[in-house]
Amino acid sequence: MSATVTPSATSSTGSAAGAPPPAEGSADGTAVTSAPGRAARPALDWRIRFGALALIWGFSFLLIKVGTEGYAPFQVTLGRLLSGTVVLAVAMAVRRERLPRGARTWGHLAVAAFFLNALPFSLFAHAELAIPSTLAGICNATSPLWGMALSLVALSEDRPTRRRVAGLGLGFLGVLTVLGAWQGFSGLDFGGTAMALLASLSYPIGWIYVRRTLAGSGSSTLALTGGQLFLGTAQIALVTPLFTSAPDGFPLLPTLAVVALGALGTGLAVLLQYGLVEEVGPTTAQMVTYFIPVIATAAGVAVLGEQLSWNTPVGALVILAGAALTQSRARGGRAASSGASSD
Repeated sequence: MSATVTPSATSSTGSAAGAPPPAEGSADGTAVTSAPGRAARPALDWRIRFGALALIWGFSFLLIKVGTEGYAPFQVTLGRLLSGTVVLAVAMAVRRERLPRGARTWGHLAVAAFFLNALPFSLFAHAELAIPSTLAGICNATSPLWGMALSLVALSEDRPTRRRVAGLGLGFLGVLTVLGAWQGFSGLDFGGTAMALLASLSYPIGWIYVRRTLAGSGSSTLALTGGQLFLGTAQIALVTPLFTSAPDGFPLLPTLAVVALGALGTGLAVLLQYGLVEEVGPTTAQMVTYFIPVIATAAGVAVLGEQLSWNTPVGALVILAGAALTQSRARGGRAASSGASSD
């Protein structure tokens, strides 16, 4: 699902826990690019870390659902961002990274934090008060579809092709399948579903903004991500007291869920994604997002006992197929211009 950015010069459209994000984007609202130098290869094989990342982000929607059983949605978001920020602060201290400098950079990071963290995290938490975690995870998979549609207007380098337009149409056909359009959306909670879809739309808005404003900032991805999460935490910390009261207690399972959501899904996952991009490149690393809605659906059914009708998994597969088509031209472009951008 997934906190921030150093945009690359390559073209792409967009994810969170969904079909592929931009090559520099992560499934948790972060953006990651390959670093100038390759670090020493970790002892743990990249395939194991890839699988761990898919599981962490896939289970994020389940953790949100459990967290909202004990806390208000804004409180879940605040705990999530705070835990994630602590993890990245420790990582920055270990690597001796410094936060970005310059008021202009921090101003852009504040906007990125809103669209990539504070807004979508809060919307998903509110949405899961009314809809199953499985539906939230699948709605999140529409993010690259929104991203492609927006990029055709906002990014001059992203030109429409028949394949990409077909992918966009196929993806939204999948959305209608998931929502049961042929039966009049019977039993669908429109408010919760709309919030989940708006959360998915928020990610590509943030990514496009970042690509336009933070390219060539001179700061590392880890430093920008740490700064963005800090600002997202501050934004939610200001809002939460206005809409919620202090919790009566700290119930064990919801508390553990919120801490795990932040420390693992918003902290550790960013570091895993950062390492994968450095080792195997953004094109391979972004493939993790194809597994997220599948894992989110399986977790919701197996652990939470959520009901699943045939149209939900079928529609999800159609969404992912459409998302894959929308990304295919960008991948081809990268392969053709490998001299300018290394994966």
